Amino acid sequence: MALHFEPEEYAARRDRLKLKMDEEKLDAILLFAQESMYWLTGYDSFGFGFFQCLIVKSDGSMVLLTRAADLRQARHTSNIDNIIQWTDRDNANPAVDLRNLLSELDLLGSRIGIEYQTHGLTGSNARKLDDQLQSFAKIIDASSFVDQLRLLKSPAEIGFIKKAAELSDEVLDRALELIQAGASEADILAAMISANIAANGDFPANDYSIGSGKDALLCRYKAGRRKLNKNDQLTLEWSGVYRHYHAPMMRTVLTGKPSKRHLELYEAASEALAVVEKSLNATSSFGDVFESYAKVMEAHDLTRHRMNVCGYSVGARFAPTWMEPQMFNAGNPERIQPDMTLCANIIIMDSDTETAMTLGQTYLTTNAEAVSLTRHSTELIVK
Repeated sequence: MALHFEPEEYAARRDRLKLKMDEEKLDAILLFAQESMYWLTGYDSFGFGFFQCLIVKSDGSMVLLTRAADLRQARHTSNIDNIIQWTDRDNANPAVDLRNLLSELDLLGSRIGIEYQTHGLTGSNARKLDDQLQSFAKIIDASSFVDQLRLLKSPAEIGFIKKAAELSDEVLDRALELIQAGASEADILAAMISANIAANGDFPANDYSIGSGKDALLCRYKAGRRKLNKNDQLTLEWSGVYRHYHAPMMRTVLTGKPSKRHLELYEAASEALAVVEKSLNATSSFGDVFESYAKVMEAHDLTRHRMNVCGYSVGARFAPTWMEPQMFNAGNPERIQPDMTLCANIIIMDSDTETAMTLGQTYLTTNAEAVSLTRHSTELIVK
């Protein structure tokens, strides 16, 4: 088995889930998020693009229902002993296979939690699942159960995220070697991806973002490349990835002479990141962190140029995003606790002047001040 944690760690995670299930009086929980399966068992696959489900009973026993293509994947990468296949065929309905399996597990009439809020369970499959289970058992939405357990990282997980942060630093190092007037975005992006993979990193859960000129104001990857001008702006968002654990960073790099507006936006972004960093402690909620950021943006008259989120939790993630569900947004009551790994992203996009400025990096929370996991400074980068 290609497991990345000790058996004792997986056992402790299973025990935490069993305790949560006991609190919620669940006889079983149906897990569809690949992150949940990976965290609980080590199962590592992109097969979540198709129907698969990990059944966990209240006694801790587990059964995986998956396709033939993932049978050996599960055997090789996980600690799951009981793996059942459903058969691909025309008009197949694996929800029926799942219901029959639950019946064999003596769960008829029981109380079952379902992990709905995940890309591993499409809307179509969720409807099929509900159709099969509505008269079979009492169904509870258990979407947040494992997500909440995963929010606090173990020492071993923190070690992996610190390794991912080292890779993030190397990725930026490599990009900065190439960024200059006339440089191709394609060459820069290729170097960034290579730096992560060559250092034994993994594919990120979402594409790196790269854009210059007007495209520097975009927050997502898009197809198409250009070369940098003498006076230009290049926004980069990337993450080193180790054993699927992420440590994202974000920077807007300038070539040539910075404009007055760039300097104004950088001043605001730097101040906002410092305030957010100071807020990453046990006296704050995720919503409090956002409010501290929003106040700085308002003071600089940048409210309409800011985002409505200024960060999020990070950890082991699969496509399509490296963002965990917990975000720094208005009104979020989630409390900051030690042993969280949180990415703070200050994104200012002034469409009026077509000026971009970003500053983002990953932190580890402690019993005192949060610790930045990058060795890079937050100074404005001009090449």
